[in-house]
Amino acid sequence: MNLANKITLFRVFLVPIFIISFLLESPGPTYISAAIFVFASLTDTLDGYIARSRNLVTNFGKFVDPLADKVLTSAALILLVGTGTIPSWVVILIITREFTISGFRMIAASEGVTIAASPWGKLKTITQLIAIVLLLLDNFPFMYLSIPMDMIMLYIALILTIISGVDYIVRNIGNLNMNDI
Repeated sequence: MNLANKITLFRVFLVPIFIISFLLESPGPTYISAAIFVFASLTDTLDGYIARSRNLVTNFGKFVDPLADKVLTSAALILLVGTGTIPSWVVILIITREFTISGFRMIAASEGVTIAASPWGKLKTITQLIAIVLLLLDNFPFMYLSIPMDMIMLYIALILTIISGVDYIVRNIGNLNMNDI
């Protein structure tokens, strides 16, 4: 197992630690779990950089890396719904997009087609991560300015989630064998 894949597995290992930390800290600001979430999110950039720069890209990494990201993000969003911090319908839409695009990618991969992430998808990911961190920190430091930046970022992330999902399907629908539908 190469270094990039070990880092990816470490991110998967951090998910239950993040969950336990969150449950022990909440309600209120969850500083330790926010730090774990940020650290785990940064490992995604690190493992991707290592895999590309050292030519260590593997099928295992192509599968587990996005799965690890989705599990981490979904866990955070579901925990935030559980505490009543965010509405469940927002999380349902975000997770539905992730399942849809993952399924779309699997179908394309089964036909030998690799679909790269789009700028919309990257922007969606960044805004989701910022929103989650702000939500974990109870909107710190914006709470002192009475600006609901955590919720603003959540709804921006939701909008970008929908736009990126539609864009992804529109740009790549031609990669699917329409006889299978």
